[in-house]
Amino acid sequence: MNTWVWIVIGVAVAVVVVGVLISALRTRRSRSLHGRFGREYDRTVEKAGGRRKAEQELREREKRHDELELRPLSQDARERYLQQWQATQGRFVDDPSEAVSEADDLVQRVMRDRGYPVDDFEQRAADISVEHSELVEKYRTANGIARASERGEASTEDLRHSVRHYRTLFVELLEVDEDGEDASTRDRQVEQVRAYDNVERLH
Repeated sequence: MNTWVWIVIGVAVAVVVVGVLISALRTRRSRSLHGRFGREYDRTVEKAGGRRKAEQELREREKRHDELELRPLSQDARERYLQQWQATQGRFVDDPSEAVSEADDLVQRVMRDRGYPVDDFEQRAADISVEHSELVEKYRTANGIARASERGEASTEDLRHSVRHYRTLFVELLEVDEDGEDASTRDRQVEQVRAYDNVERLH
């Protein structure tokens, strides 16, 4: 067999091997992104109209998130925010719409103090999705109800769900101290939010 034939065969084999490696790499990368973002991955694929564009967007989210200078809240800040949250939940009985508006504002203030940019909701949701993918859908639901409330289109039951969703993200954002220095205090503070739940008692 002529040398050039072997060269052609070698090139063809190399192309196949490279193609297989690229395909395996893409599959692994897709699985990694899906594992990290969960349902947010599927939502992004549907919104982007394709897997490739969606995965590019999710990688950009990760890169942006890595560039954020996020910081933990101090114990005093957590105490202050918890007191404000308790007041917000207590206000739900008399003014559900105002309580939802306050809950939305409170979550944004916690995010700002943590180091998240908060000017745009979609960007806030995208940033949150990187570390809290299981909560970002609830955040979007809560925000959607808050906007509906501003238009007078949300029921009391809707507003109750909105506050509960905001609370879930709020509690997650408070649990930021990883050095274990005041873990018991932090846990006690979080339980205060869960125990002081006028919203849950509404029927």
